[in-house]
Amino acid sequence: MVSWAELCEDPLLRDLPYKVETNRYGKIMMTPAKGWHSDRAGMVHKVLLHLIEGGHVMPEIPIQTSDGIKVPDVGWFSLERLAPIRREAAYSVAPEICVELLSESATSEEMREKMALYFEAGANECWLCSDDCDVRFFSAQGELSASEACLGFPSKLEI
Repeated sequence: MVSWAELCEDPLLRDLPYKVETNRYGKIMMTPAKGWHSDRAGMVHKVLLHLIEGGHVMPEIPIQTSDGIKVPDVGWFSLERLAPIRREAAYSVAPEICVELLSESATSEEMREKMALYFEAGANECWLCSDDCDVRFFSAQGELSASEACLGFPSKLEI
């Protein structure tokens, strides 16, 4: 099985225009992104930067999970959590906040599975952002009425 670090260094895979993840068997899974997907990721990134301090907002964070490498679209790491893992090719610990932007190809079951993997890897919250820019917040215990990790994050992103 090829490691995540080896995949990142492979010149044939370096310039793919897709988000790349792996499953528990090391198989590569690719998801092409549309322009509106990147636009929504940028909106989440911008609002997070404005509302929460003491950490880093990042796009497409590779996280080592029990089901291979999973990559939330946006995430927020506290400085304390990020410091010891900063140089890892795929982070051994999830960021405190993991955000997935839903697309027509993502099923509810897939999202539940990914959120469970993020929580297992240490995430405190997972957010799902719909096509309509509605944001739902979750902890490992279930759905939240609002984010507890980023107070004031809107449940609807303004376009």
